[in-house]
Amino acid sequence: MALTGGNQSTGATFTLLGFSEYPDLQVPLFIVFLAIYMVTVVGNLGMIVIIRINPKLNTPMYFFLSHLSFVDFCYSSIVTPKLLENLVVGDRTIYKNIYFSCMLQFFLSCTAAVTESLLLTVMAYDRFVAICNPLLYTVAMSQRLCALLVAGSYLWGMFGSLVLLCYALLLDFSGHNVINHFFCEYTALIAVSSSDIRIPHLLLFGFATFNEVSTLLIILTSYVFIFVIVLKIQSASGCCKAFSTCASHLTAITIFHGTILSLYCVPNSKNSWQKVASVFYTVVNPMLNPLIYSLRNKDVKDAFWKLIGAKVLFH
Repeated sequence: MALTGGNQSTGATFTLLGFSEYPDLQVPLFIVFLAIYMVTVVGNLGMIVIIRINPKLNTPMYFFLSHLSFVDFCYSSIVTPKLLENLVVGDRTIYKNIYFSCMLQFFLSCTAAVTESLLLTVMAYDRFVAICNPLLYTVAMSQRLCALLVAGSYLWGMFGSLVLLCYALLLDFSGHNVINHFFCEYTALIAVSSSDIRIPHLLLFGFATFNEVSTLLIILTSYVFIFVIVLKIQSASGCCKAFSTCASHLTAITIFHGTILSLYCVPNSKNSWQKVASVFYTVVNPMLNPLIYSLRNKDVKDAFWKLIGAKVLFH
């Protein structure tokens, strides 16, 4: 795998097939994805604004949630506009992308995905400390530690994506390349290369498996301790409150990690399923997260209605 192979690829073009196998669904899909994207943008940016302006939400849990919303907004904005454009261009079956643009889209989307998985893990640890050590919560989850955990999530996401990107840049993509996907996803991207892709495939499988095993291990360990403590709570109201606090987070974890595991940690997964699952975790999941956390969270709902009431009184 020579470096010159990557240099010869700089003039390559890529065609994203998207959902060209469903020509009659191009317009309906555009409307659906546009509606999802609008809800995603409003929901995630609204969540960030509500958390930032409400002093009651100035806690580690909502600090992490605001960054999760930011990552979801970025993730959706990296992928969905390209998907929408691909559905309405003159020839709706293709979307042409120059070499570095495709590589950049992969790097940013991969960084967002890895960062989100780490943020969900950090939020599980935060719930563990809050429920199992409530008296030491403010000390254990200091502002400095919270900032370090968030910064570490972003840095690890960038590092892992950069390693995968370096191997992708070494591959030969000379000429015109047809990618059977709606964005520059790693497995679909390297599949069109004329180079040997065994090492990039193994690297992706190893990196994804390591991330999934390590993050899920931390999450499961945290929730085992949480459930043990919750079951010891005498009052029914306290037990329900503890479970409701964790329900939203567990829902988000199940949706996100379920699709990632099926895509990247199961060898020889089918291409048709890959495209559907990719829609779910790149387009649908960023929309669901703010809805899950807002609809199941009393503090967020109260802050939202107070904000609406304040605007009405102002006008």
